[in-house]
Amino acid sequence: MSGERKTECDKQAAWPTRKYEKTLRSNYDTDLPAYENKKAAWDKARDTAINRDKSDVAAIENALNALGPRPSPPLQPMLTCPEPTFEGLCKLFAAGRPSLGLFSTEGGQFIGGHGMADENKLRTAAGLSALWDGEPIRRVRAGEGASILPGRRLAAHLMVQPEVADMLLSDRLLIDQGMLSRVLVTAPQSAAGTRLWREERPETDRDLKRYGARVLEILEAPLPLSAGKSNELEPRPLPLSAEARRLWIGFADHIEQAIAPGSPLEPVRGIANKLPEHAARLASVLTLVRDLHAAEIVDEEMRAGIALAEHYAAEALRLFDAKGTNPELRLAQRLLNWLMHHWNEPAISLPDIYQRSLNAIRDQATARKLVKILDNHGWLVEMPGGAVVAGQRRREAWRIVRGPS
Repeated sequence: MSGERKTECDKQAAWPTRKYEKTLRSNYDTDLPAYENKKAAWDKARDTAINRDKSDVAAIENALNALGPRPSPPLQPMLTCPEPTFEGLCKLFAAGRPSLGLFSTEGGQFIGGHGMADENKLRTAAGLSALWDGEPIRRVRAGEGASILPGRRLAAHLMVQPEVADMLLSDRLLIDQGMLSRVLVTAPQSAAGTRLWREERPETDRDLKRYGARVLEILEAPLPLSAGKSNELEPRPLPLSAEARRLWIGFADHIEQAIAPGSPLEPVRGIANKLPEHAARLASVLTLVRDLHAAEIVDEEMRAGIALAEHYAAEALRLFDAKGTNPELRLAQRLLNWLMHHWNEPAISLPDIYQRSLNAIRDQATARKLVKILDNHGWLVEMPGGAVVAGQRRREAWRIVRGPS
């Protein structure tokens, strides 16, 4: 919700990423002119080799072989992006680092953005699911040709308003496609009204600095790359210890029994099916945070991974099942997509919505309910005194908040 200080929390949590990204940008600005000079010299030398003696094919081939491969540009210095389309993400993976983050404190920009519009939603969901599964990105485009991008990884962390989150969690297409089973959702109770002033504890600053230093150390560590590649990951295996394996098998069997008909996790069977894998992934993250060179996942991290997976299972029962059938939220999402992609005016009025927008909105009462939802979560802002909208003076009008293009 607004006022929960999620932006400040993100500032404290994500400063190592931003600091490292700043370092990457500085290095990029230094490396780019050197690359451009090298590329210009290489192009000139290639032209000279080709045109020196066109009748001697062998000499040309030898000269080109001696020239060596085309210089590679420095990688794009971007680690995170808040609202990408899947096509844009693929282009960044081709030209940038192989490990990226879809991070935003205003996740509604992504949920209501171009990549999740009705005509793009399935493509985006399928692409993100494939990335979660570790599959190579395979693209064939008329204007770009064919490309395969193996060894890419994407992490996602979106903070959203509750009703905007409901638009995502109640989307039948995303549920049926399987993307939501790959998402770990949590919604802690509001702390508003309990945040009374107190002096900062001495250990707070120490612990934040220790956390930040560790994350920065991990970010600065060399990536495990495939031989001869600058942006293709080849992560090493991280096996389970004997005790961790025993714990994991017990947890997997427990989940299998809990998704049977009439059992506790049947209502969220989609995500429950993946809980054992989620637990192992969480345990591996905790292991590498402790020791980036760890040889295996031990029982302590596996117990922690299982505990976290159980927390997310409980949240799924509370959030996915209880809020998965709100038709007004689904209709508000559709209206938001229409406003972003089909309505070119900077403002909107109620008559414009029920006379010109979706066929499902045909009366003022429905339009007003949907406007209230979008207003509450920052997509519409009421304009005191009204405004001229599409050439008509309207007593009630709302300014549309559009994300960056």
